[in-house]
Amino acid sequence: MLRANPSSPSKRTVAFTPGPAVFSAFAGLLFASLLLTVAAVVRGENKPAGPATSGPRISTELTGSVPTRDGQRLRLILDLGNITVRAQNANKVDYRVRLETDASEKDAQALLKSFSVSTRQTAEGVNFRGQTYGRQVRGRLWVRVEVSVPKNYSLDLTTGGGNIETHDVNGSATFTTAGGNILAGNVAGPAHLGTDGGHITVKNVAGDLFASTGGGHITTGAISGNAQLRTRGGHIRAGSVQGLAHLETGGGNIALEDSRGELVAETGGGQIEVGEAVGLVRAKTGGGAIRVVRVSGPTNLMTGGGSIYLTQVDGHVKASTEAGGITAWFVSPVKQPGTCDLQSGEGDIVVYLPRQLPVTIDAQIQLGDDHNVFADPAFPLKVVYDDASHGSRRVRAEGALNGGGEVLRLRTVAGNIRLVLSDTDKQLQLYKQQMEQLQQKLEWQWRSMAEQMQPASDNQP
Repeated sequence: MLRANPSSPSKRTVAFTPGPAVFSAFAGLLFASLLLTVAAVVRGENKPAGPATSGPRISTELTGSVPTRDGQRLRLILDLGNITVRAQNANKVDYRVRLETDASEKDAQALLKSFSVSTRQTAEGVNFRGQTYGRQVRGRLWVRVEVSVPKNYSLDLTTGGGNIETHDVNGSATFTTAGGNILAGNVAGPAHLGTDGGHITVKNVAGDLFASTGGGHITTGAISGNAQLRTRGGHIRAGSVQGLAHLETGGGNIALEDSRGELVAETGGGQIEVGEAVGLVRAKTGGGAIRVVRVSGPTNLMTGGGSIYLTQVDGHVKASTEAGGITAWFVSPVKQPGTCDLQSGEGDIVVYLPRQLPVTIDAQIQLGDDHNVFADPAFPLKVVYDDASHGSRRVRAEGALNGGGEVLRLRTVAGNIRLVLSDTDKQLQLYKQQMEQLQQKLEWQWRSMAEQMQPASDNQP
């Protein structure tokens, strides 16, 4: 019975960034030639390989070629092993399977012979199956499969325990692994990527993207369709999503540079950062901060204890935090006017308003003994102090600026409220700075994740 060796696969180096300009700068580095190795174990002790325990190895190779046509599909299934797929200008599928095992193993030769490959040409393309059979032998078996397919070919790849790496896919892509990393180039159609525990990295996808991992990070480029990205605990970073974006992590951070459709972002406790958001936005975190550079559609933000920062508010916003502060810069004129509601349990609320913005202020501090409403003299407000029966003082401020308009409702239990006259030039500068910082941060995160995906070199065969 085979089971995955916990030893890491061979070392790789990846440089990859999320923004359109940054992607082109690093595209040549992302998919440098990488050697992939996975270890499989047939009944016996499963000790990790290392310099002190790993001895000389013996190997064998299986090669073959299957005729096919451009525009078809490769269906490849492995019991265990790493998969690498490249494109070629030929109407055939070429494959090379490299098998290795420790030379000191008693059943070394039997291990090499226990792995078989079968291929079949079908009406849809080529089927490839790699599996062990028959014998009950002991020892480790490393399997690496390299395949070259026609340039315009779809891929359906499955391995019971190993990494999957592909260059650009000019078709659809379905990749599944029981525990390895997934590293893919551009995909010219929809993509469905799943791993039980590794990282997922994919460049631009010209269709819908579904990506799920049991605990690794997910990083993507530009997604032309809908995106559903889920991880139980890793980070999620995406360049842009044109359609519906549903990003969910058990506790990691979420970063999205550009959202053109509806966005739903949820994390158990990490931070949420969004650059441009045009459509409906719903973001929720158990305790991290939320930052949105520009919001144009209806927006609902909620955090259990972090701060909320909005650089350009151009639509209806509802934001709440139990313990953090809220800072919001409003623009004028507002493209999608509506009531805005900002609430904090214990933090301050700071609002920057353009001088010419017509808005009605409704502000309130529940525990006003040590807190107050501070407003620029350009904003005529009526401030009222109400002494409650239990002894605490409530502070209320109301006013119609520039004749009044949509209601701006501000509520804090134990914080200050500040209304500041905004500077348009400073706001634009801040907007550009925030976007640049987000792009740089995404680039750094790409590099950091790539380093995490590099296994130790002493585990190479």
